[in-house]
Amino acid sequence: MSAESATLYAVHLLFAGLWAGSVLFVTAVVLPLGGDGAIDAAPLEAIAGKLTWITRASAVLLLLTGLRMGMLGGYWSTDGLFGSINGYLVVVMIVLWFVMAGLVEVGSSKLTDGTGKKKVREPAKNAKPFLYGASAAAVGLLLSAGALTGGI
Repeated sequence: MSAESATLYAVHLLFAGLWAGSVLFVTAVVLPLGGDGAIDAAPLEAIAGKLTWITRASAVLLLLTGLRMGMLGGYWSTDGLFGSINGYLVVVMIVLWFVMAGLVEVGSSKLTDGTGKKKVREPAKNAKPFLYGASAAAVGLLLSAGALTGGI
C-alpha cells in the first residue's frame, strides 16, 4: 500500500468513525435527555450545532477521500461499480452517505427549533425520527465499510 493510499484510508476512516459516532451519541444520549427535559436549551443547541459542523466537515472529507480511493481502486467505471460485490458496496455507501447527511441536517435543525424559547422536549421529539434514521444509516455505512475492507 502506498503512502497516499494509507493516508487516504486513515483520514477516511477517522472521519467516518467521528461522524457515525457523533450521530449515534446524539441519538442514544442527547435525545433522551432532551425528551425528559433533563438538559437545558443552550447545551442542546450547542450540541446540535457541533453535530451539524461535524456532519458537514466529515461529508466533505469523506467525499474527497472516497473519490480518490475510488480512482485508485478502479471503481469509477460501469464495470467497477456494477461489476463486483465491492462495487455494489461502494454504491451502497454513496447512497447511505447522502441519506445520512440529509437526515442529520434535518434532525439537527429540528433539534434547535424552539431552543430560543427554552424548549427542549418538543424539539427532541421532532428530531427523533430523523436522527434515528441517520443512526441506522451510520450503522449501515460502518457495516458496508467493514464488508468492503474485509474483502467480501
